[in-house]
Amino acid sequence: MTAPDRRTTALERAVARVVDNDNCSGCGVCPLVSDRITMGLDDAGFLRPRVDASPIVPRDDDQDAQEAELFLSTCPGRAIRAPRSAAGTTHPIFGRSVEVWQGAASDDEVREAGSSGGVLTALAAWLVTSGRAAEVRGSASGTATPTRTVPVRITTREEALASAGSRYAPVSNTLAAGEDTPMVCKPCEASGTRRYFRATGREQESPILLSFFCAGTPSQSATDALCEELGIPAEDVASLRYRGNGWPGNFTITSHDGETRTKSYQQSWGQRLGRALQTRCKLCVDGTGEDADVAVGDFWSADERGFPVFDDAEGNSVIIARTERGAALVQGAIAAGVLTVSPVDLDEVARIQPLQNARRRTLAGRLAGRFAAGKAVPRYTGYGLVGHMIWNIPASAKAAIGMFTRTTGLRR
Repeated sequence: MTAPDRRTTALERAVARVVDNDNCSGCGVCPLVSDRITMGLDDAGFLRPRVDASPIVPRDDDQDAQEAELFLSTCPGRAIRAPRSAAGTTHPIFGRSVEVWQGAASDDEVREAGSSGGVLTALAAWLVTSGRAAEVRGSASGTATPTRTVPVRITTREEALASAGSRYAPVSNTLAAGEDTPMVCKPCEASGTRRYFRATGREQESPILLSFFCAGTPSQSATDALCEELGIPAEDVASLRYRGNGWPGNFTITSHDGETRTKSYQQSWGQRLGRALQTRCKLCVDGTGEDADVAVGDFWSADERGFPVFDDAEGNSVIIARTERGAALVQGAIAAGVLTVSPVDLDEVARIQPLQNARRRTLAGRLAGRFAAGKAVPRYTGYGLVGHMIWNIPASAKAAIGMFTRTTGLRR
């Protein structure tokens, strides 16, 4: 018999249902819903919401119900509907697009500092230096704790460069985002932000959202473990980079004594970080930022078999303008000489992004396996998941069995 839920408010119960079923991505949108919600790392090293357990004072059941309803309408751990645009086309893997390019930052310093061509860094710097935005929200290594990733305000080119490079750790830029402030964000943050503005009747006020292809958020514990493996405990780390300074670049830490240690991208992501993802990321329907205005990802070179090659090289990105204002932004940056680009077809991108391709095609199987194991799963609409499953039955069945056995503890 299931024990009764002792949580006292509707908001607590709504948040707990998402978190308890491991459907939370740590996007950080829910504090916008209620000032009773704060975000913090849990014992597993993931960012999770915490609801103030004390009743609203004075107790207001109507306010509580409204906050719970807004949370349910906003949280991407509960439901996501595929966005559609009047202009452009829809790709079965990458979703909506108005225009698509491959390219990189024209500035060699920005291109070198970025993870895959410096496109987002270049756009952020251009927005603030051109006066198009007073600031851009991004993330960077913490000043006091360099092994942690924190939201930052970007107001200069130098600050954009300081925030360049991927951060494979829990962080939410939504926590710091002003309502009209452009934001560099994960796909789940873009989705949650769009849903929040839509649910509050202010969809046209949504800030410019610049996203990137995401393979998932690893636990903070994985970063700390990498530091330990390299012989520099987290508390002794003076600087940390996950990627960048080359493509894909190395995981690099430097101690307070000036000693530098590195691991390759294959060693850091492939052997440690990529194996420490939160459950929600394994159930993600959108790893390519479909709700953003602009989404950017690695445009890897391919070997003779068509597989991506991770040899160090000059960074190159695929740039997808998802909305008309996103297309106008990128076109403006191209005209200003900020970006150097050429057209590319998304089918070509799909061939060198095998993870995003396989995840979308087998997601229905993973959701089915999770549900069969007794867990609530997010509701996804408009992504063609059933069609993908029908065309990929063996792989989907394997994914379903794997997710079921992991969820039930039959396989670790």
